[in-house]
Amino acid sequence: MLTPVQVIPVQVIAQASPIAKPKTTPTIAAPSPNATAGLVPQIWQYSTIALALALGILGITSALQHRRLTKKLRLEVLKNHEMHRRTEQATATISTMEKNPDLIHSRDFNLDYLRMRMAEETFRFAVVNQIKIKIKQQITVALRPTQALEGELGVSSTGRNIDHIFDVEYEPSDMPKGTKRVLFRIEVKMVKLPTQPTSQTISQITDCIESFLSPSQENDSWQPTIQGRLANMRWDQKAKPTPRLLLEQTQEGSNVTFRTSRMTKS
Repeated sequence: MLTPVQVIPVQVIAQASPIAKPKTTPTIAAPSPNATAGLVPQIWQYSTIALALALGILGITSALQHRRLTKKLRLEVLKNHEMHRRTEQATATISTMEKNPDLIHSRDFNLDYLRMRMAEETFRFAVVNQIKIKIKQQITVALRPTQALEGELGVSSTGRNIDHIFDVEYEPSDMPKGTKRVLFRIEVKMVKLPTQPTSQTISQITDCIESFLSPSQENDSWQPTIQGRLANMRWDQKAKPTPRLLLEQTQEGSNVTFRTSRMTKS
């Protein structure tokens, strides 16, 4: 006879022989297409806002700079217009003054006054002494050769044109001490030759001016010479109202003689 099979509960079997469950690794869920599609519009939105802000700042800066430059240009135009107006006014004033008979004759009056004062020994000594000092101080510097014109031995190999003007001043007795006025001007135009020392040239220039300003009428045919060449001395007719004595060296030799207007003649 078959014996009945004993049935064991399933729960008991599970507890008696537990079966190891396989380990499962966590999986990362891939982004959904809907989330990716929503991120792209946000990036474009932020970029558009940043670009709009940059363009706004650039526009404001450009507007401020344009306004500043426009204001500066307007100011320069006004200055130019005002300067042009003053120039025209000054030109008209000078033209009117040059046509004034009193100003035209003032130069002749100054020369007449200078001739009378040069007859005084004290006044003449002071003027001539001042001329000598200024010639030594200013003309000597102009006669010195520069480095660009010096030769190998330190002497200029070619002649140099000299054109220098200096003022002869005086102090009015009724003015505060140190106040000076221009009595007349002297212009020296010559060619510095390397064949003669500077000291000798300065001495000749001084003698020419002193002899010309001398009130003596002796030796009226006296002819000034500088560096063995004739020199022409005259009062410049274009210089108004302050007289200007012009000492100009010519290219002619010293063997040519002609009469020169002296200080005593008008």
